[in-house]
Amino acid sequence: MRIPQPPRTQKIGWQRLLAFIALSFLAGCANSDFGEVNQTLVTDGIHDWLGRGSGGAHPVPPSKFEYTDDERALRDLAYPLIEPPYDRQQWYSVAGEYGLYHSNMADHRKYFDRVMDECHRSPSAVYARLIDDVRNDITRLSQFFETAGRVVDTDQKRQKSLAYVSFLSKSERVNALRRIRENDHVVAIVRQSLSDRVASYHFALERLVITTPSAQAVQAEQSLNLLQNHIARYQTLPPTWVREPSLASAN
Repeated sequence: MRIPQPPRTQKIGWQRLLAFIALSFLAGCANSDFGEVNQTLVTDGIHDWLGRGSGGAHPVPPSKFEYTDDERALRDLAYPLIEPPYDRQQWYSVAGEYGLYHSNMADHRKYFDRVMDECHRSPSAVYARLIDDVRNDITRLSQFFETAGRVVDTDQKRQKSLAYVSFLSKSERVNALRRIRENDHVVAIVRQSLSDRVASYHFALERLVITTPSAQAVQAEQSLNLLQNHIARYQTLPPTWVREPSLASAN
């Protein structure tokens, strides 16, 4: 069986990556029975790296302020919407959780090729996998954007408060503004990721329709349309975002 390789967009030296994976295996295994990161490898700040380096070509040093509960939750909820579905439950997955490599779905054909390969090119299995990936994204949207709404609302209040804080030091001001920028960057990353995910799902569905037509295509298209409708709803700025009813309650 072919062993999946880590994404080529990795930004870490192989020595660090291999050392980290070796420690993962010594701790037990990288993933639990349910495909989640083994709890022995999880720390409270596992996703703290998200949002840093928001200065583009000139990265800004991260804020030295401690994360609030909502800021940390924002990053934890963002990661599954950024990580490509085909990178989950792989031998290198835990390294991605810690930001030791970065991957995305900007390459739309890659999603189709990987899913076809993992499902052994079974048309029904590929359709089912596509539908599951789309539905998983739908279920994650509401909690992420509800949390994002609270974080952005708090940051708006934080920025206004800077004008009224007595004896505000330069360091305090700089770190407050950096954290606001980092939080905004997390939301921006998720927005871009959602756009890439929809495009990748569309690409895969179109190829399936012309190569292996199936009644499952209708279900896949309906799920994809639902995902797009949910994403469109969150294009407005918070704090107007509220949690959507779960799929279970809608059935």
